[in-house]
Amino acid sequence: MRVGWAVVGTVVAAGGVVAGLGIFIAKSLTAPTSGRTFDLTIRGLEGSGERTIVVLDRTAHTVAPGRYCLILENGGWARLSNDVVDRGPRLVGRAVEEPSGDLKAGDKASWSGIVFSTPEEAGLDAMDVSIPTDVGPAPAWLIAPRGGPSTTWAIHIHGLGSPRAGTLRGVQVAEEAGLTSLVVTYRNDGKGPTVGTGRSELGAAEVDDVRAAVRFARQNGANNIVLVGWSMGAAIALQLANESEIRAILKGLVLESPVLDWVSTIRANCARAGLPAWTGGLALPWLNSRPLARLTGLPNPVPLRKFNWVARADELTVPTLILHGTLDSSSPFEISSRLRELRPDIVELESFDADHTMSWNSDRHHWRAVLHAWLTSLTEVSLR
Repeated sequence: MRVGWAVVGTVVAAGGVVAGLGIFIAKSLTAPTSGRTFDLTIRGLEGSGERTIVVLDRTAHTVAPGRYCLILENGGWARLSNDVVDRGPRLVGRAVEEPSGDLKAGDKASWSGIVFSTPEEAGLDAMDVSIPTDVGPAPAWLIAPRGGPSTTWAIHIHGLGSPRAGTLRGVQVAEEAGLTSLVVTYRNDGKGPTVGTGRSELGAAEVDDVRAAVRFARQNGANNIVLVGWSMGAAIALQLANESEIRAILKGLVLESPVLDWVSTIRANCARAGLPAWTGGLALPWLNSRPLARLTGLPNPVPLRKFNWVARADELTVPTLILHGTLDSSSPFEISSRLRELRPDIVELESFDADHTMSWNSDRHHWRAVLHAWLTSLTEVSLR
């Protein structure tokens, strides 16, 4: 009998650990927006003529070719050029293209693909507007092309945990292609309305706020729209594209590092965090089930399988351009590749040697050229 109870006790304890890990992953995924993690230390600074070299620990990110940004814990930042300087097996040097404030050895920093923090820094003339949503006003940037407002608008949707400024890399191209841009915020993203516990609903509720932005665009001169979604923003864009009212004016989708299947994405992020990928499955009941979702802090369950666009590939109806890094450790590139295989009639896929949402950074000239050509062809068709 004692052995039997010991076995039962072990099973119960194991079940408790499994349940605890599941809710931990679910809570981590949907956690309210918080500050950056400053996990890099500036190990040294080197001056060579007019060029400053910042020395950092060697990581997959810090050795990646391309243009990136160091965001400093003290509030400053430094844009880094494409130049990578070898400093031995543990260190790497990056040339500073443009600093803000003083850089010092010992400063803590965060690596970022976001190189413009405001439209002005990106060379864009923006107007602050407010989008009325069911949960309160959501601030947005309205950016007209230099030739004047257009009747085709690009609506730019940022991803989970990322600021709207991250989309400015694409807004530049839309402006050059002659499109008016609306750069939106949504509930619980740090700038949009705060709702409930402040947790993300992974696009299931945030879509309502972006739908309101589409309504705003239509009321202010948009006859047609293009949805440009980054990461979770792509999951939001795909939901909208499946709605008949929006489909009537939707000319195309641009998806950067898209979340095309939340289940695969959750597993990938567990692996990224050092957990076995299968542990991602432990979080699913805590997101799918109404009683368990409430314990997670969510007001409603998240219908994860509704976000599987490989399974729903036959529902896609508009031209879609996917820009995706083959090294993406958050939203698996293989899912984008599979969607392209299933719908070659309307889906184009351009790959880059880049991690999540850093395709522009890895090869901005090619990224910009591909997007510009695609947007231009799309708008030319709409004018015929």
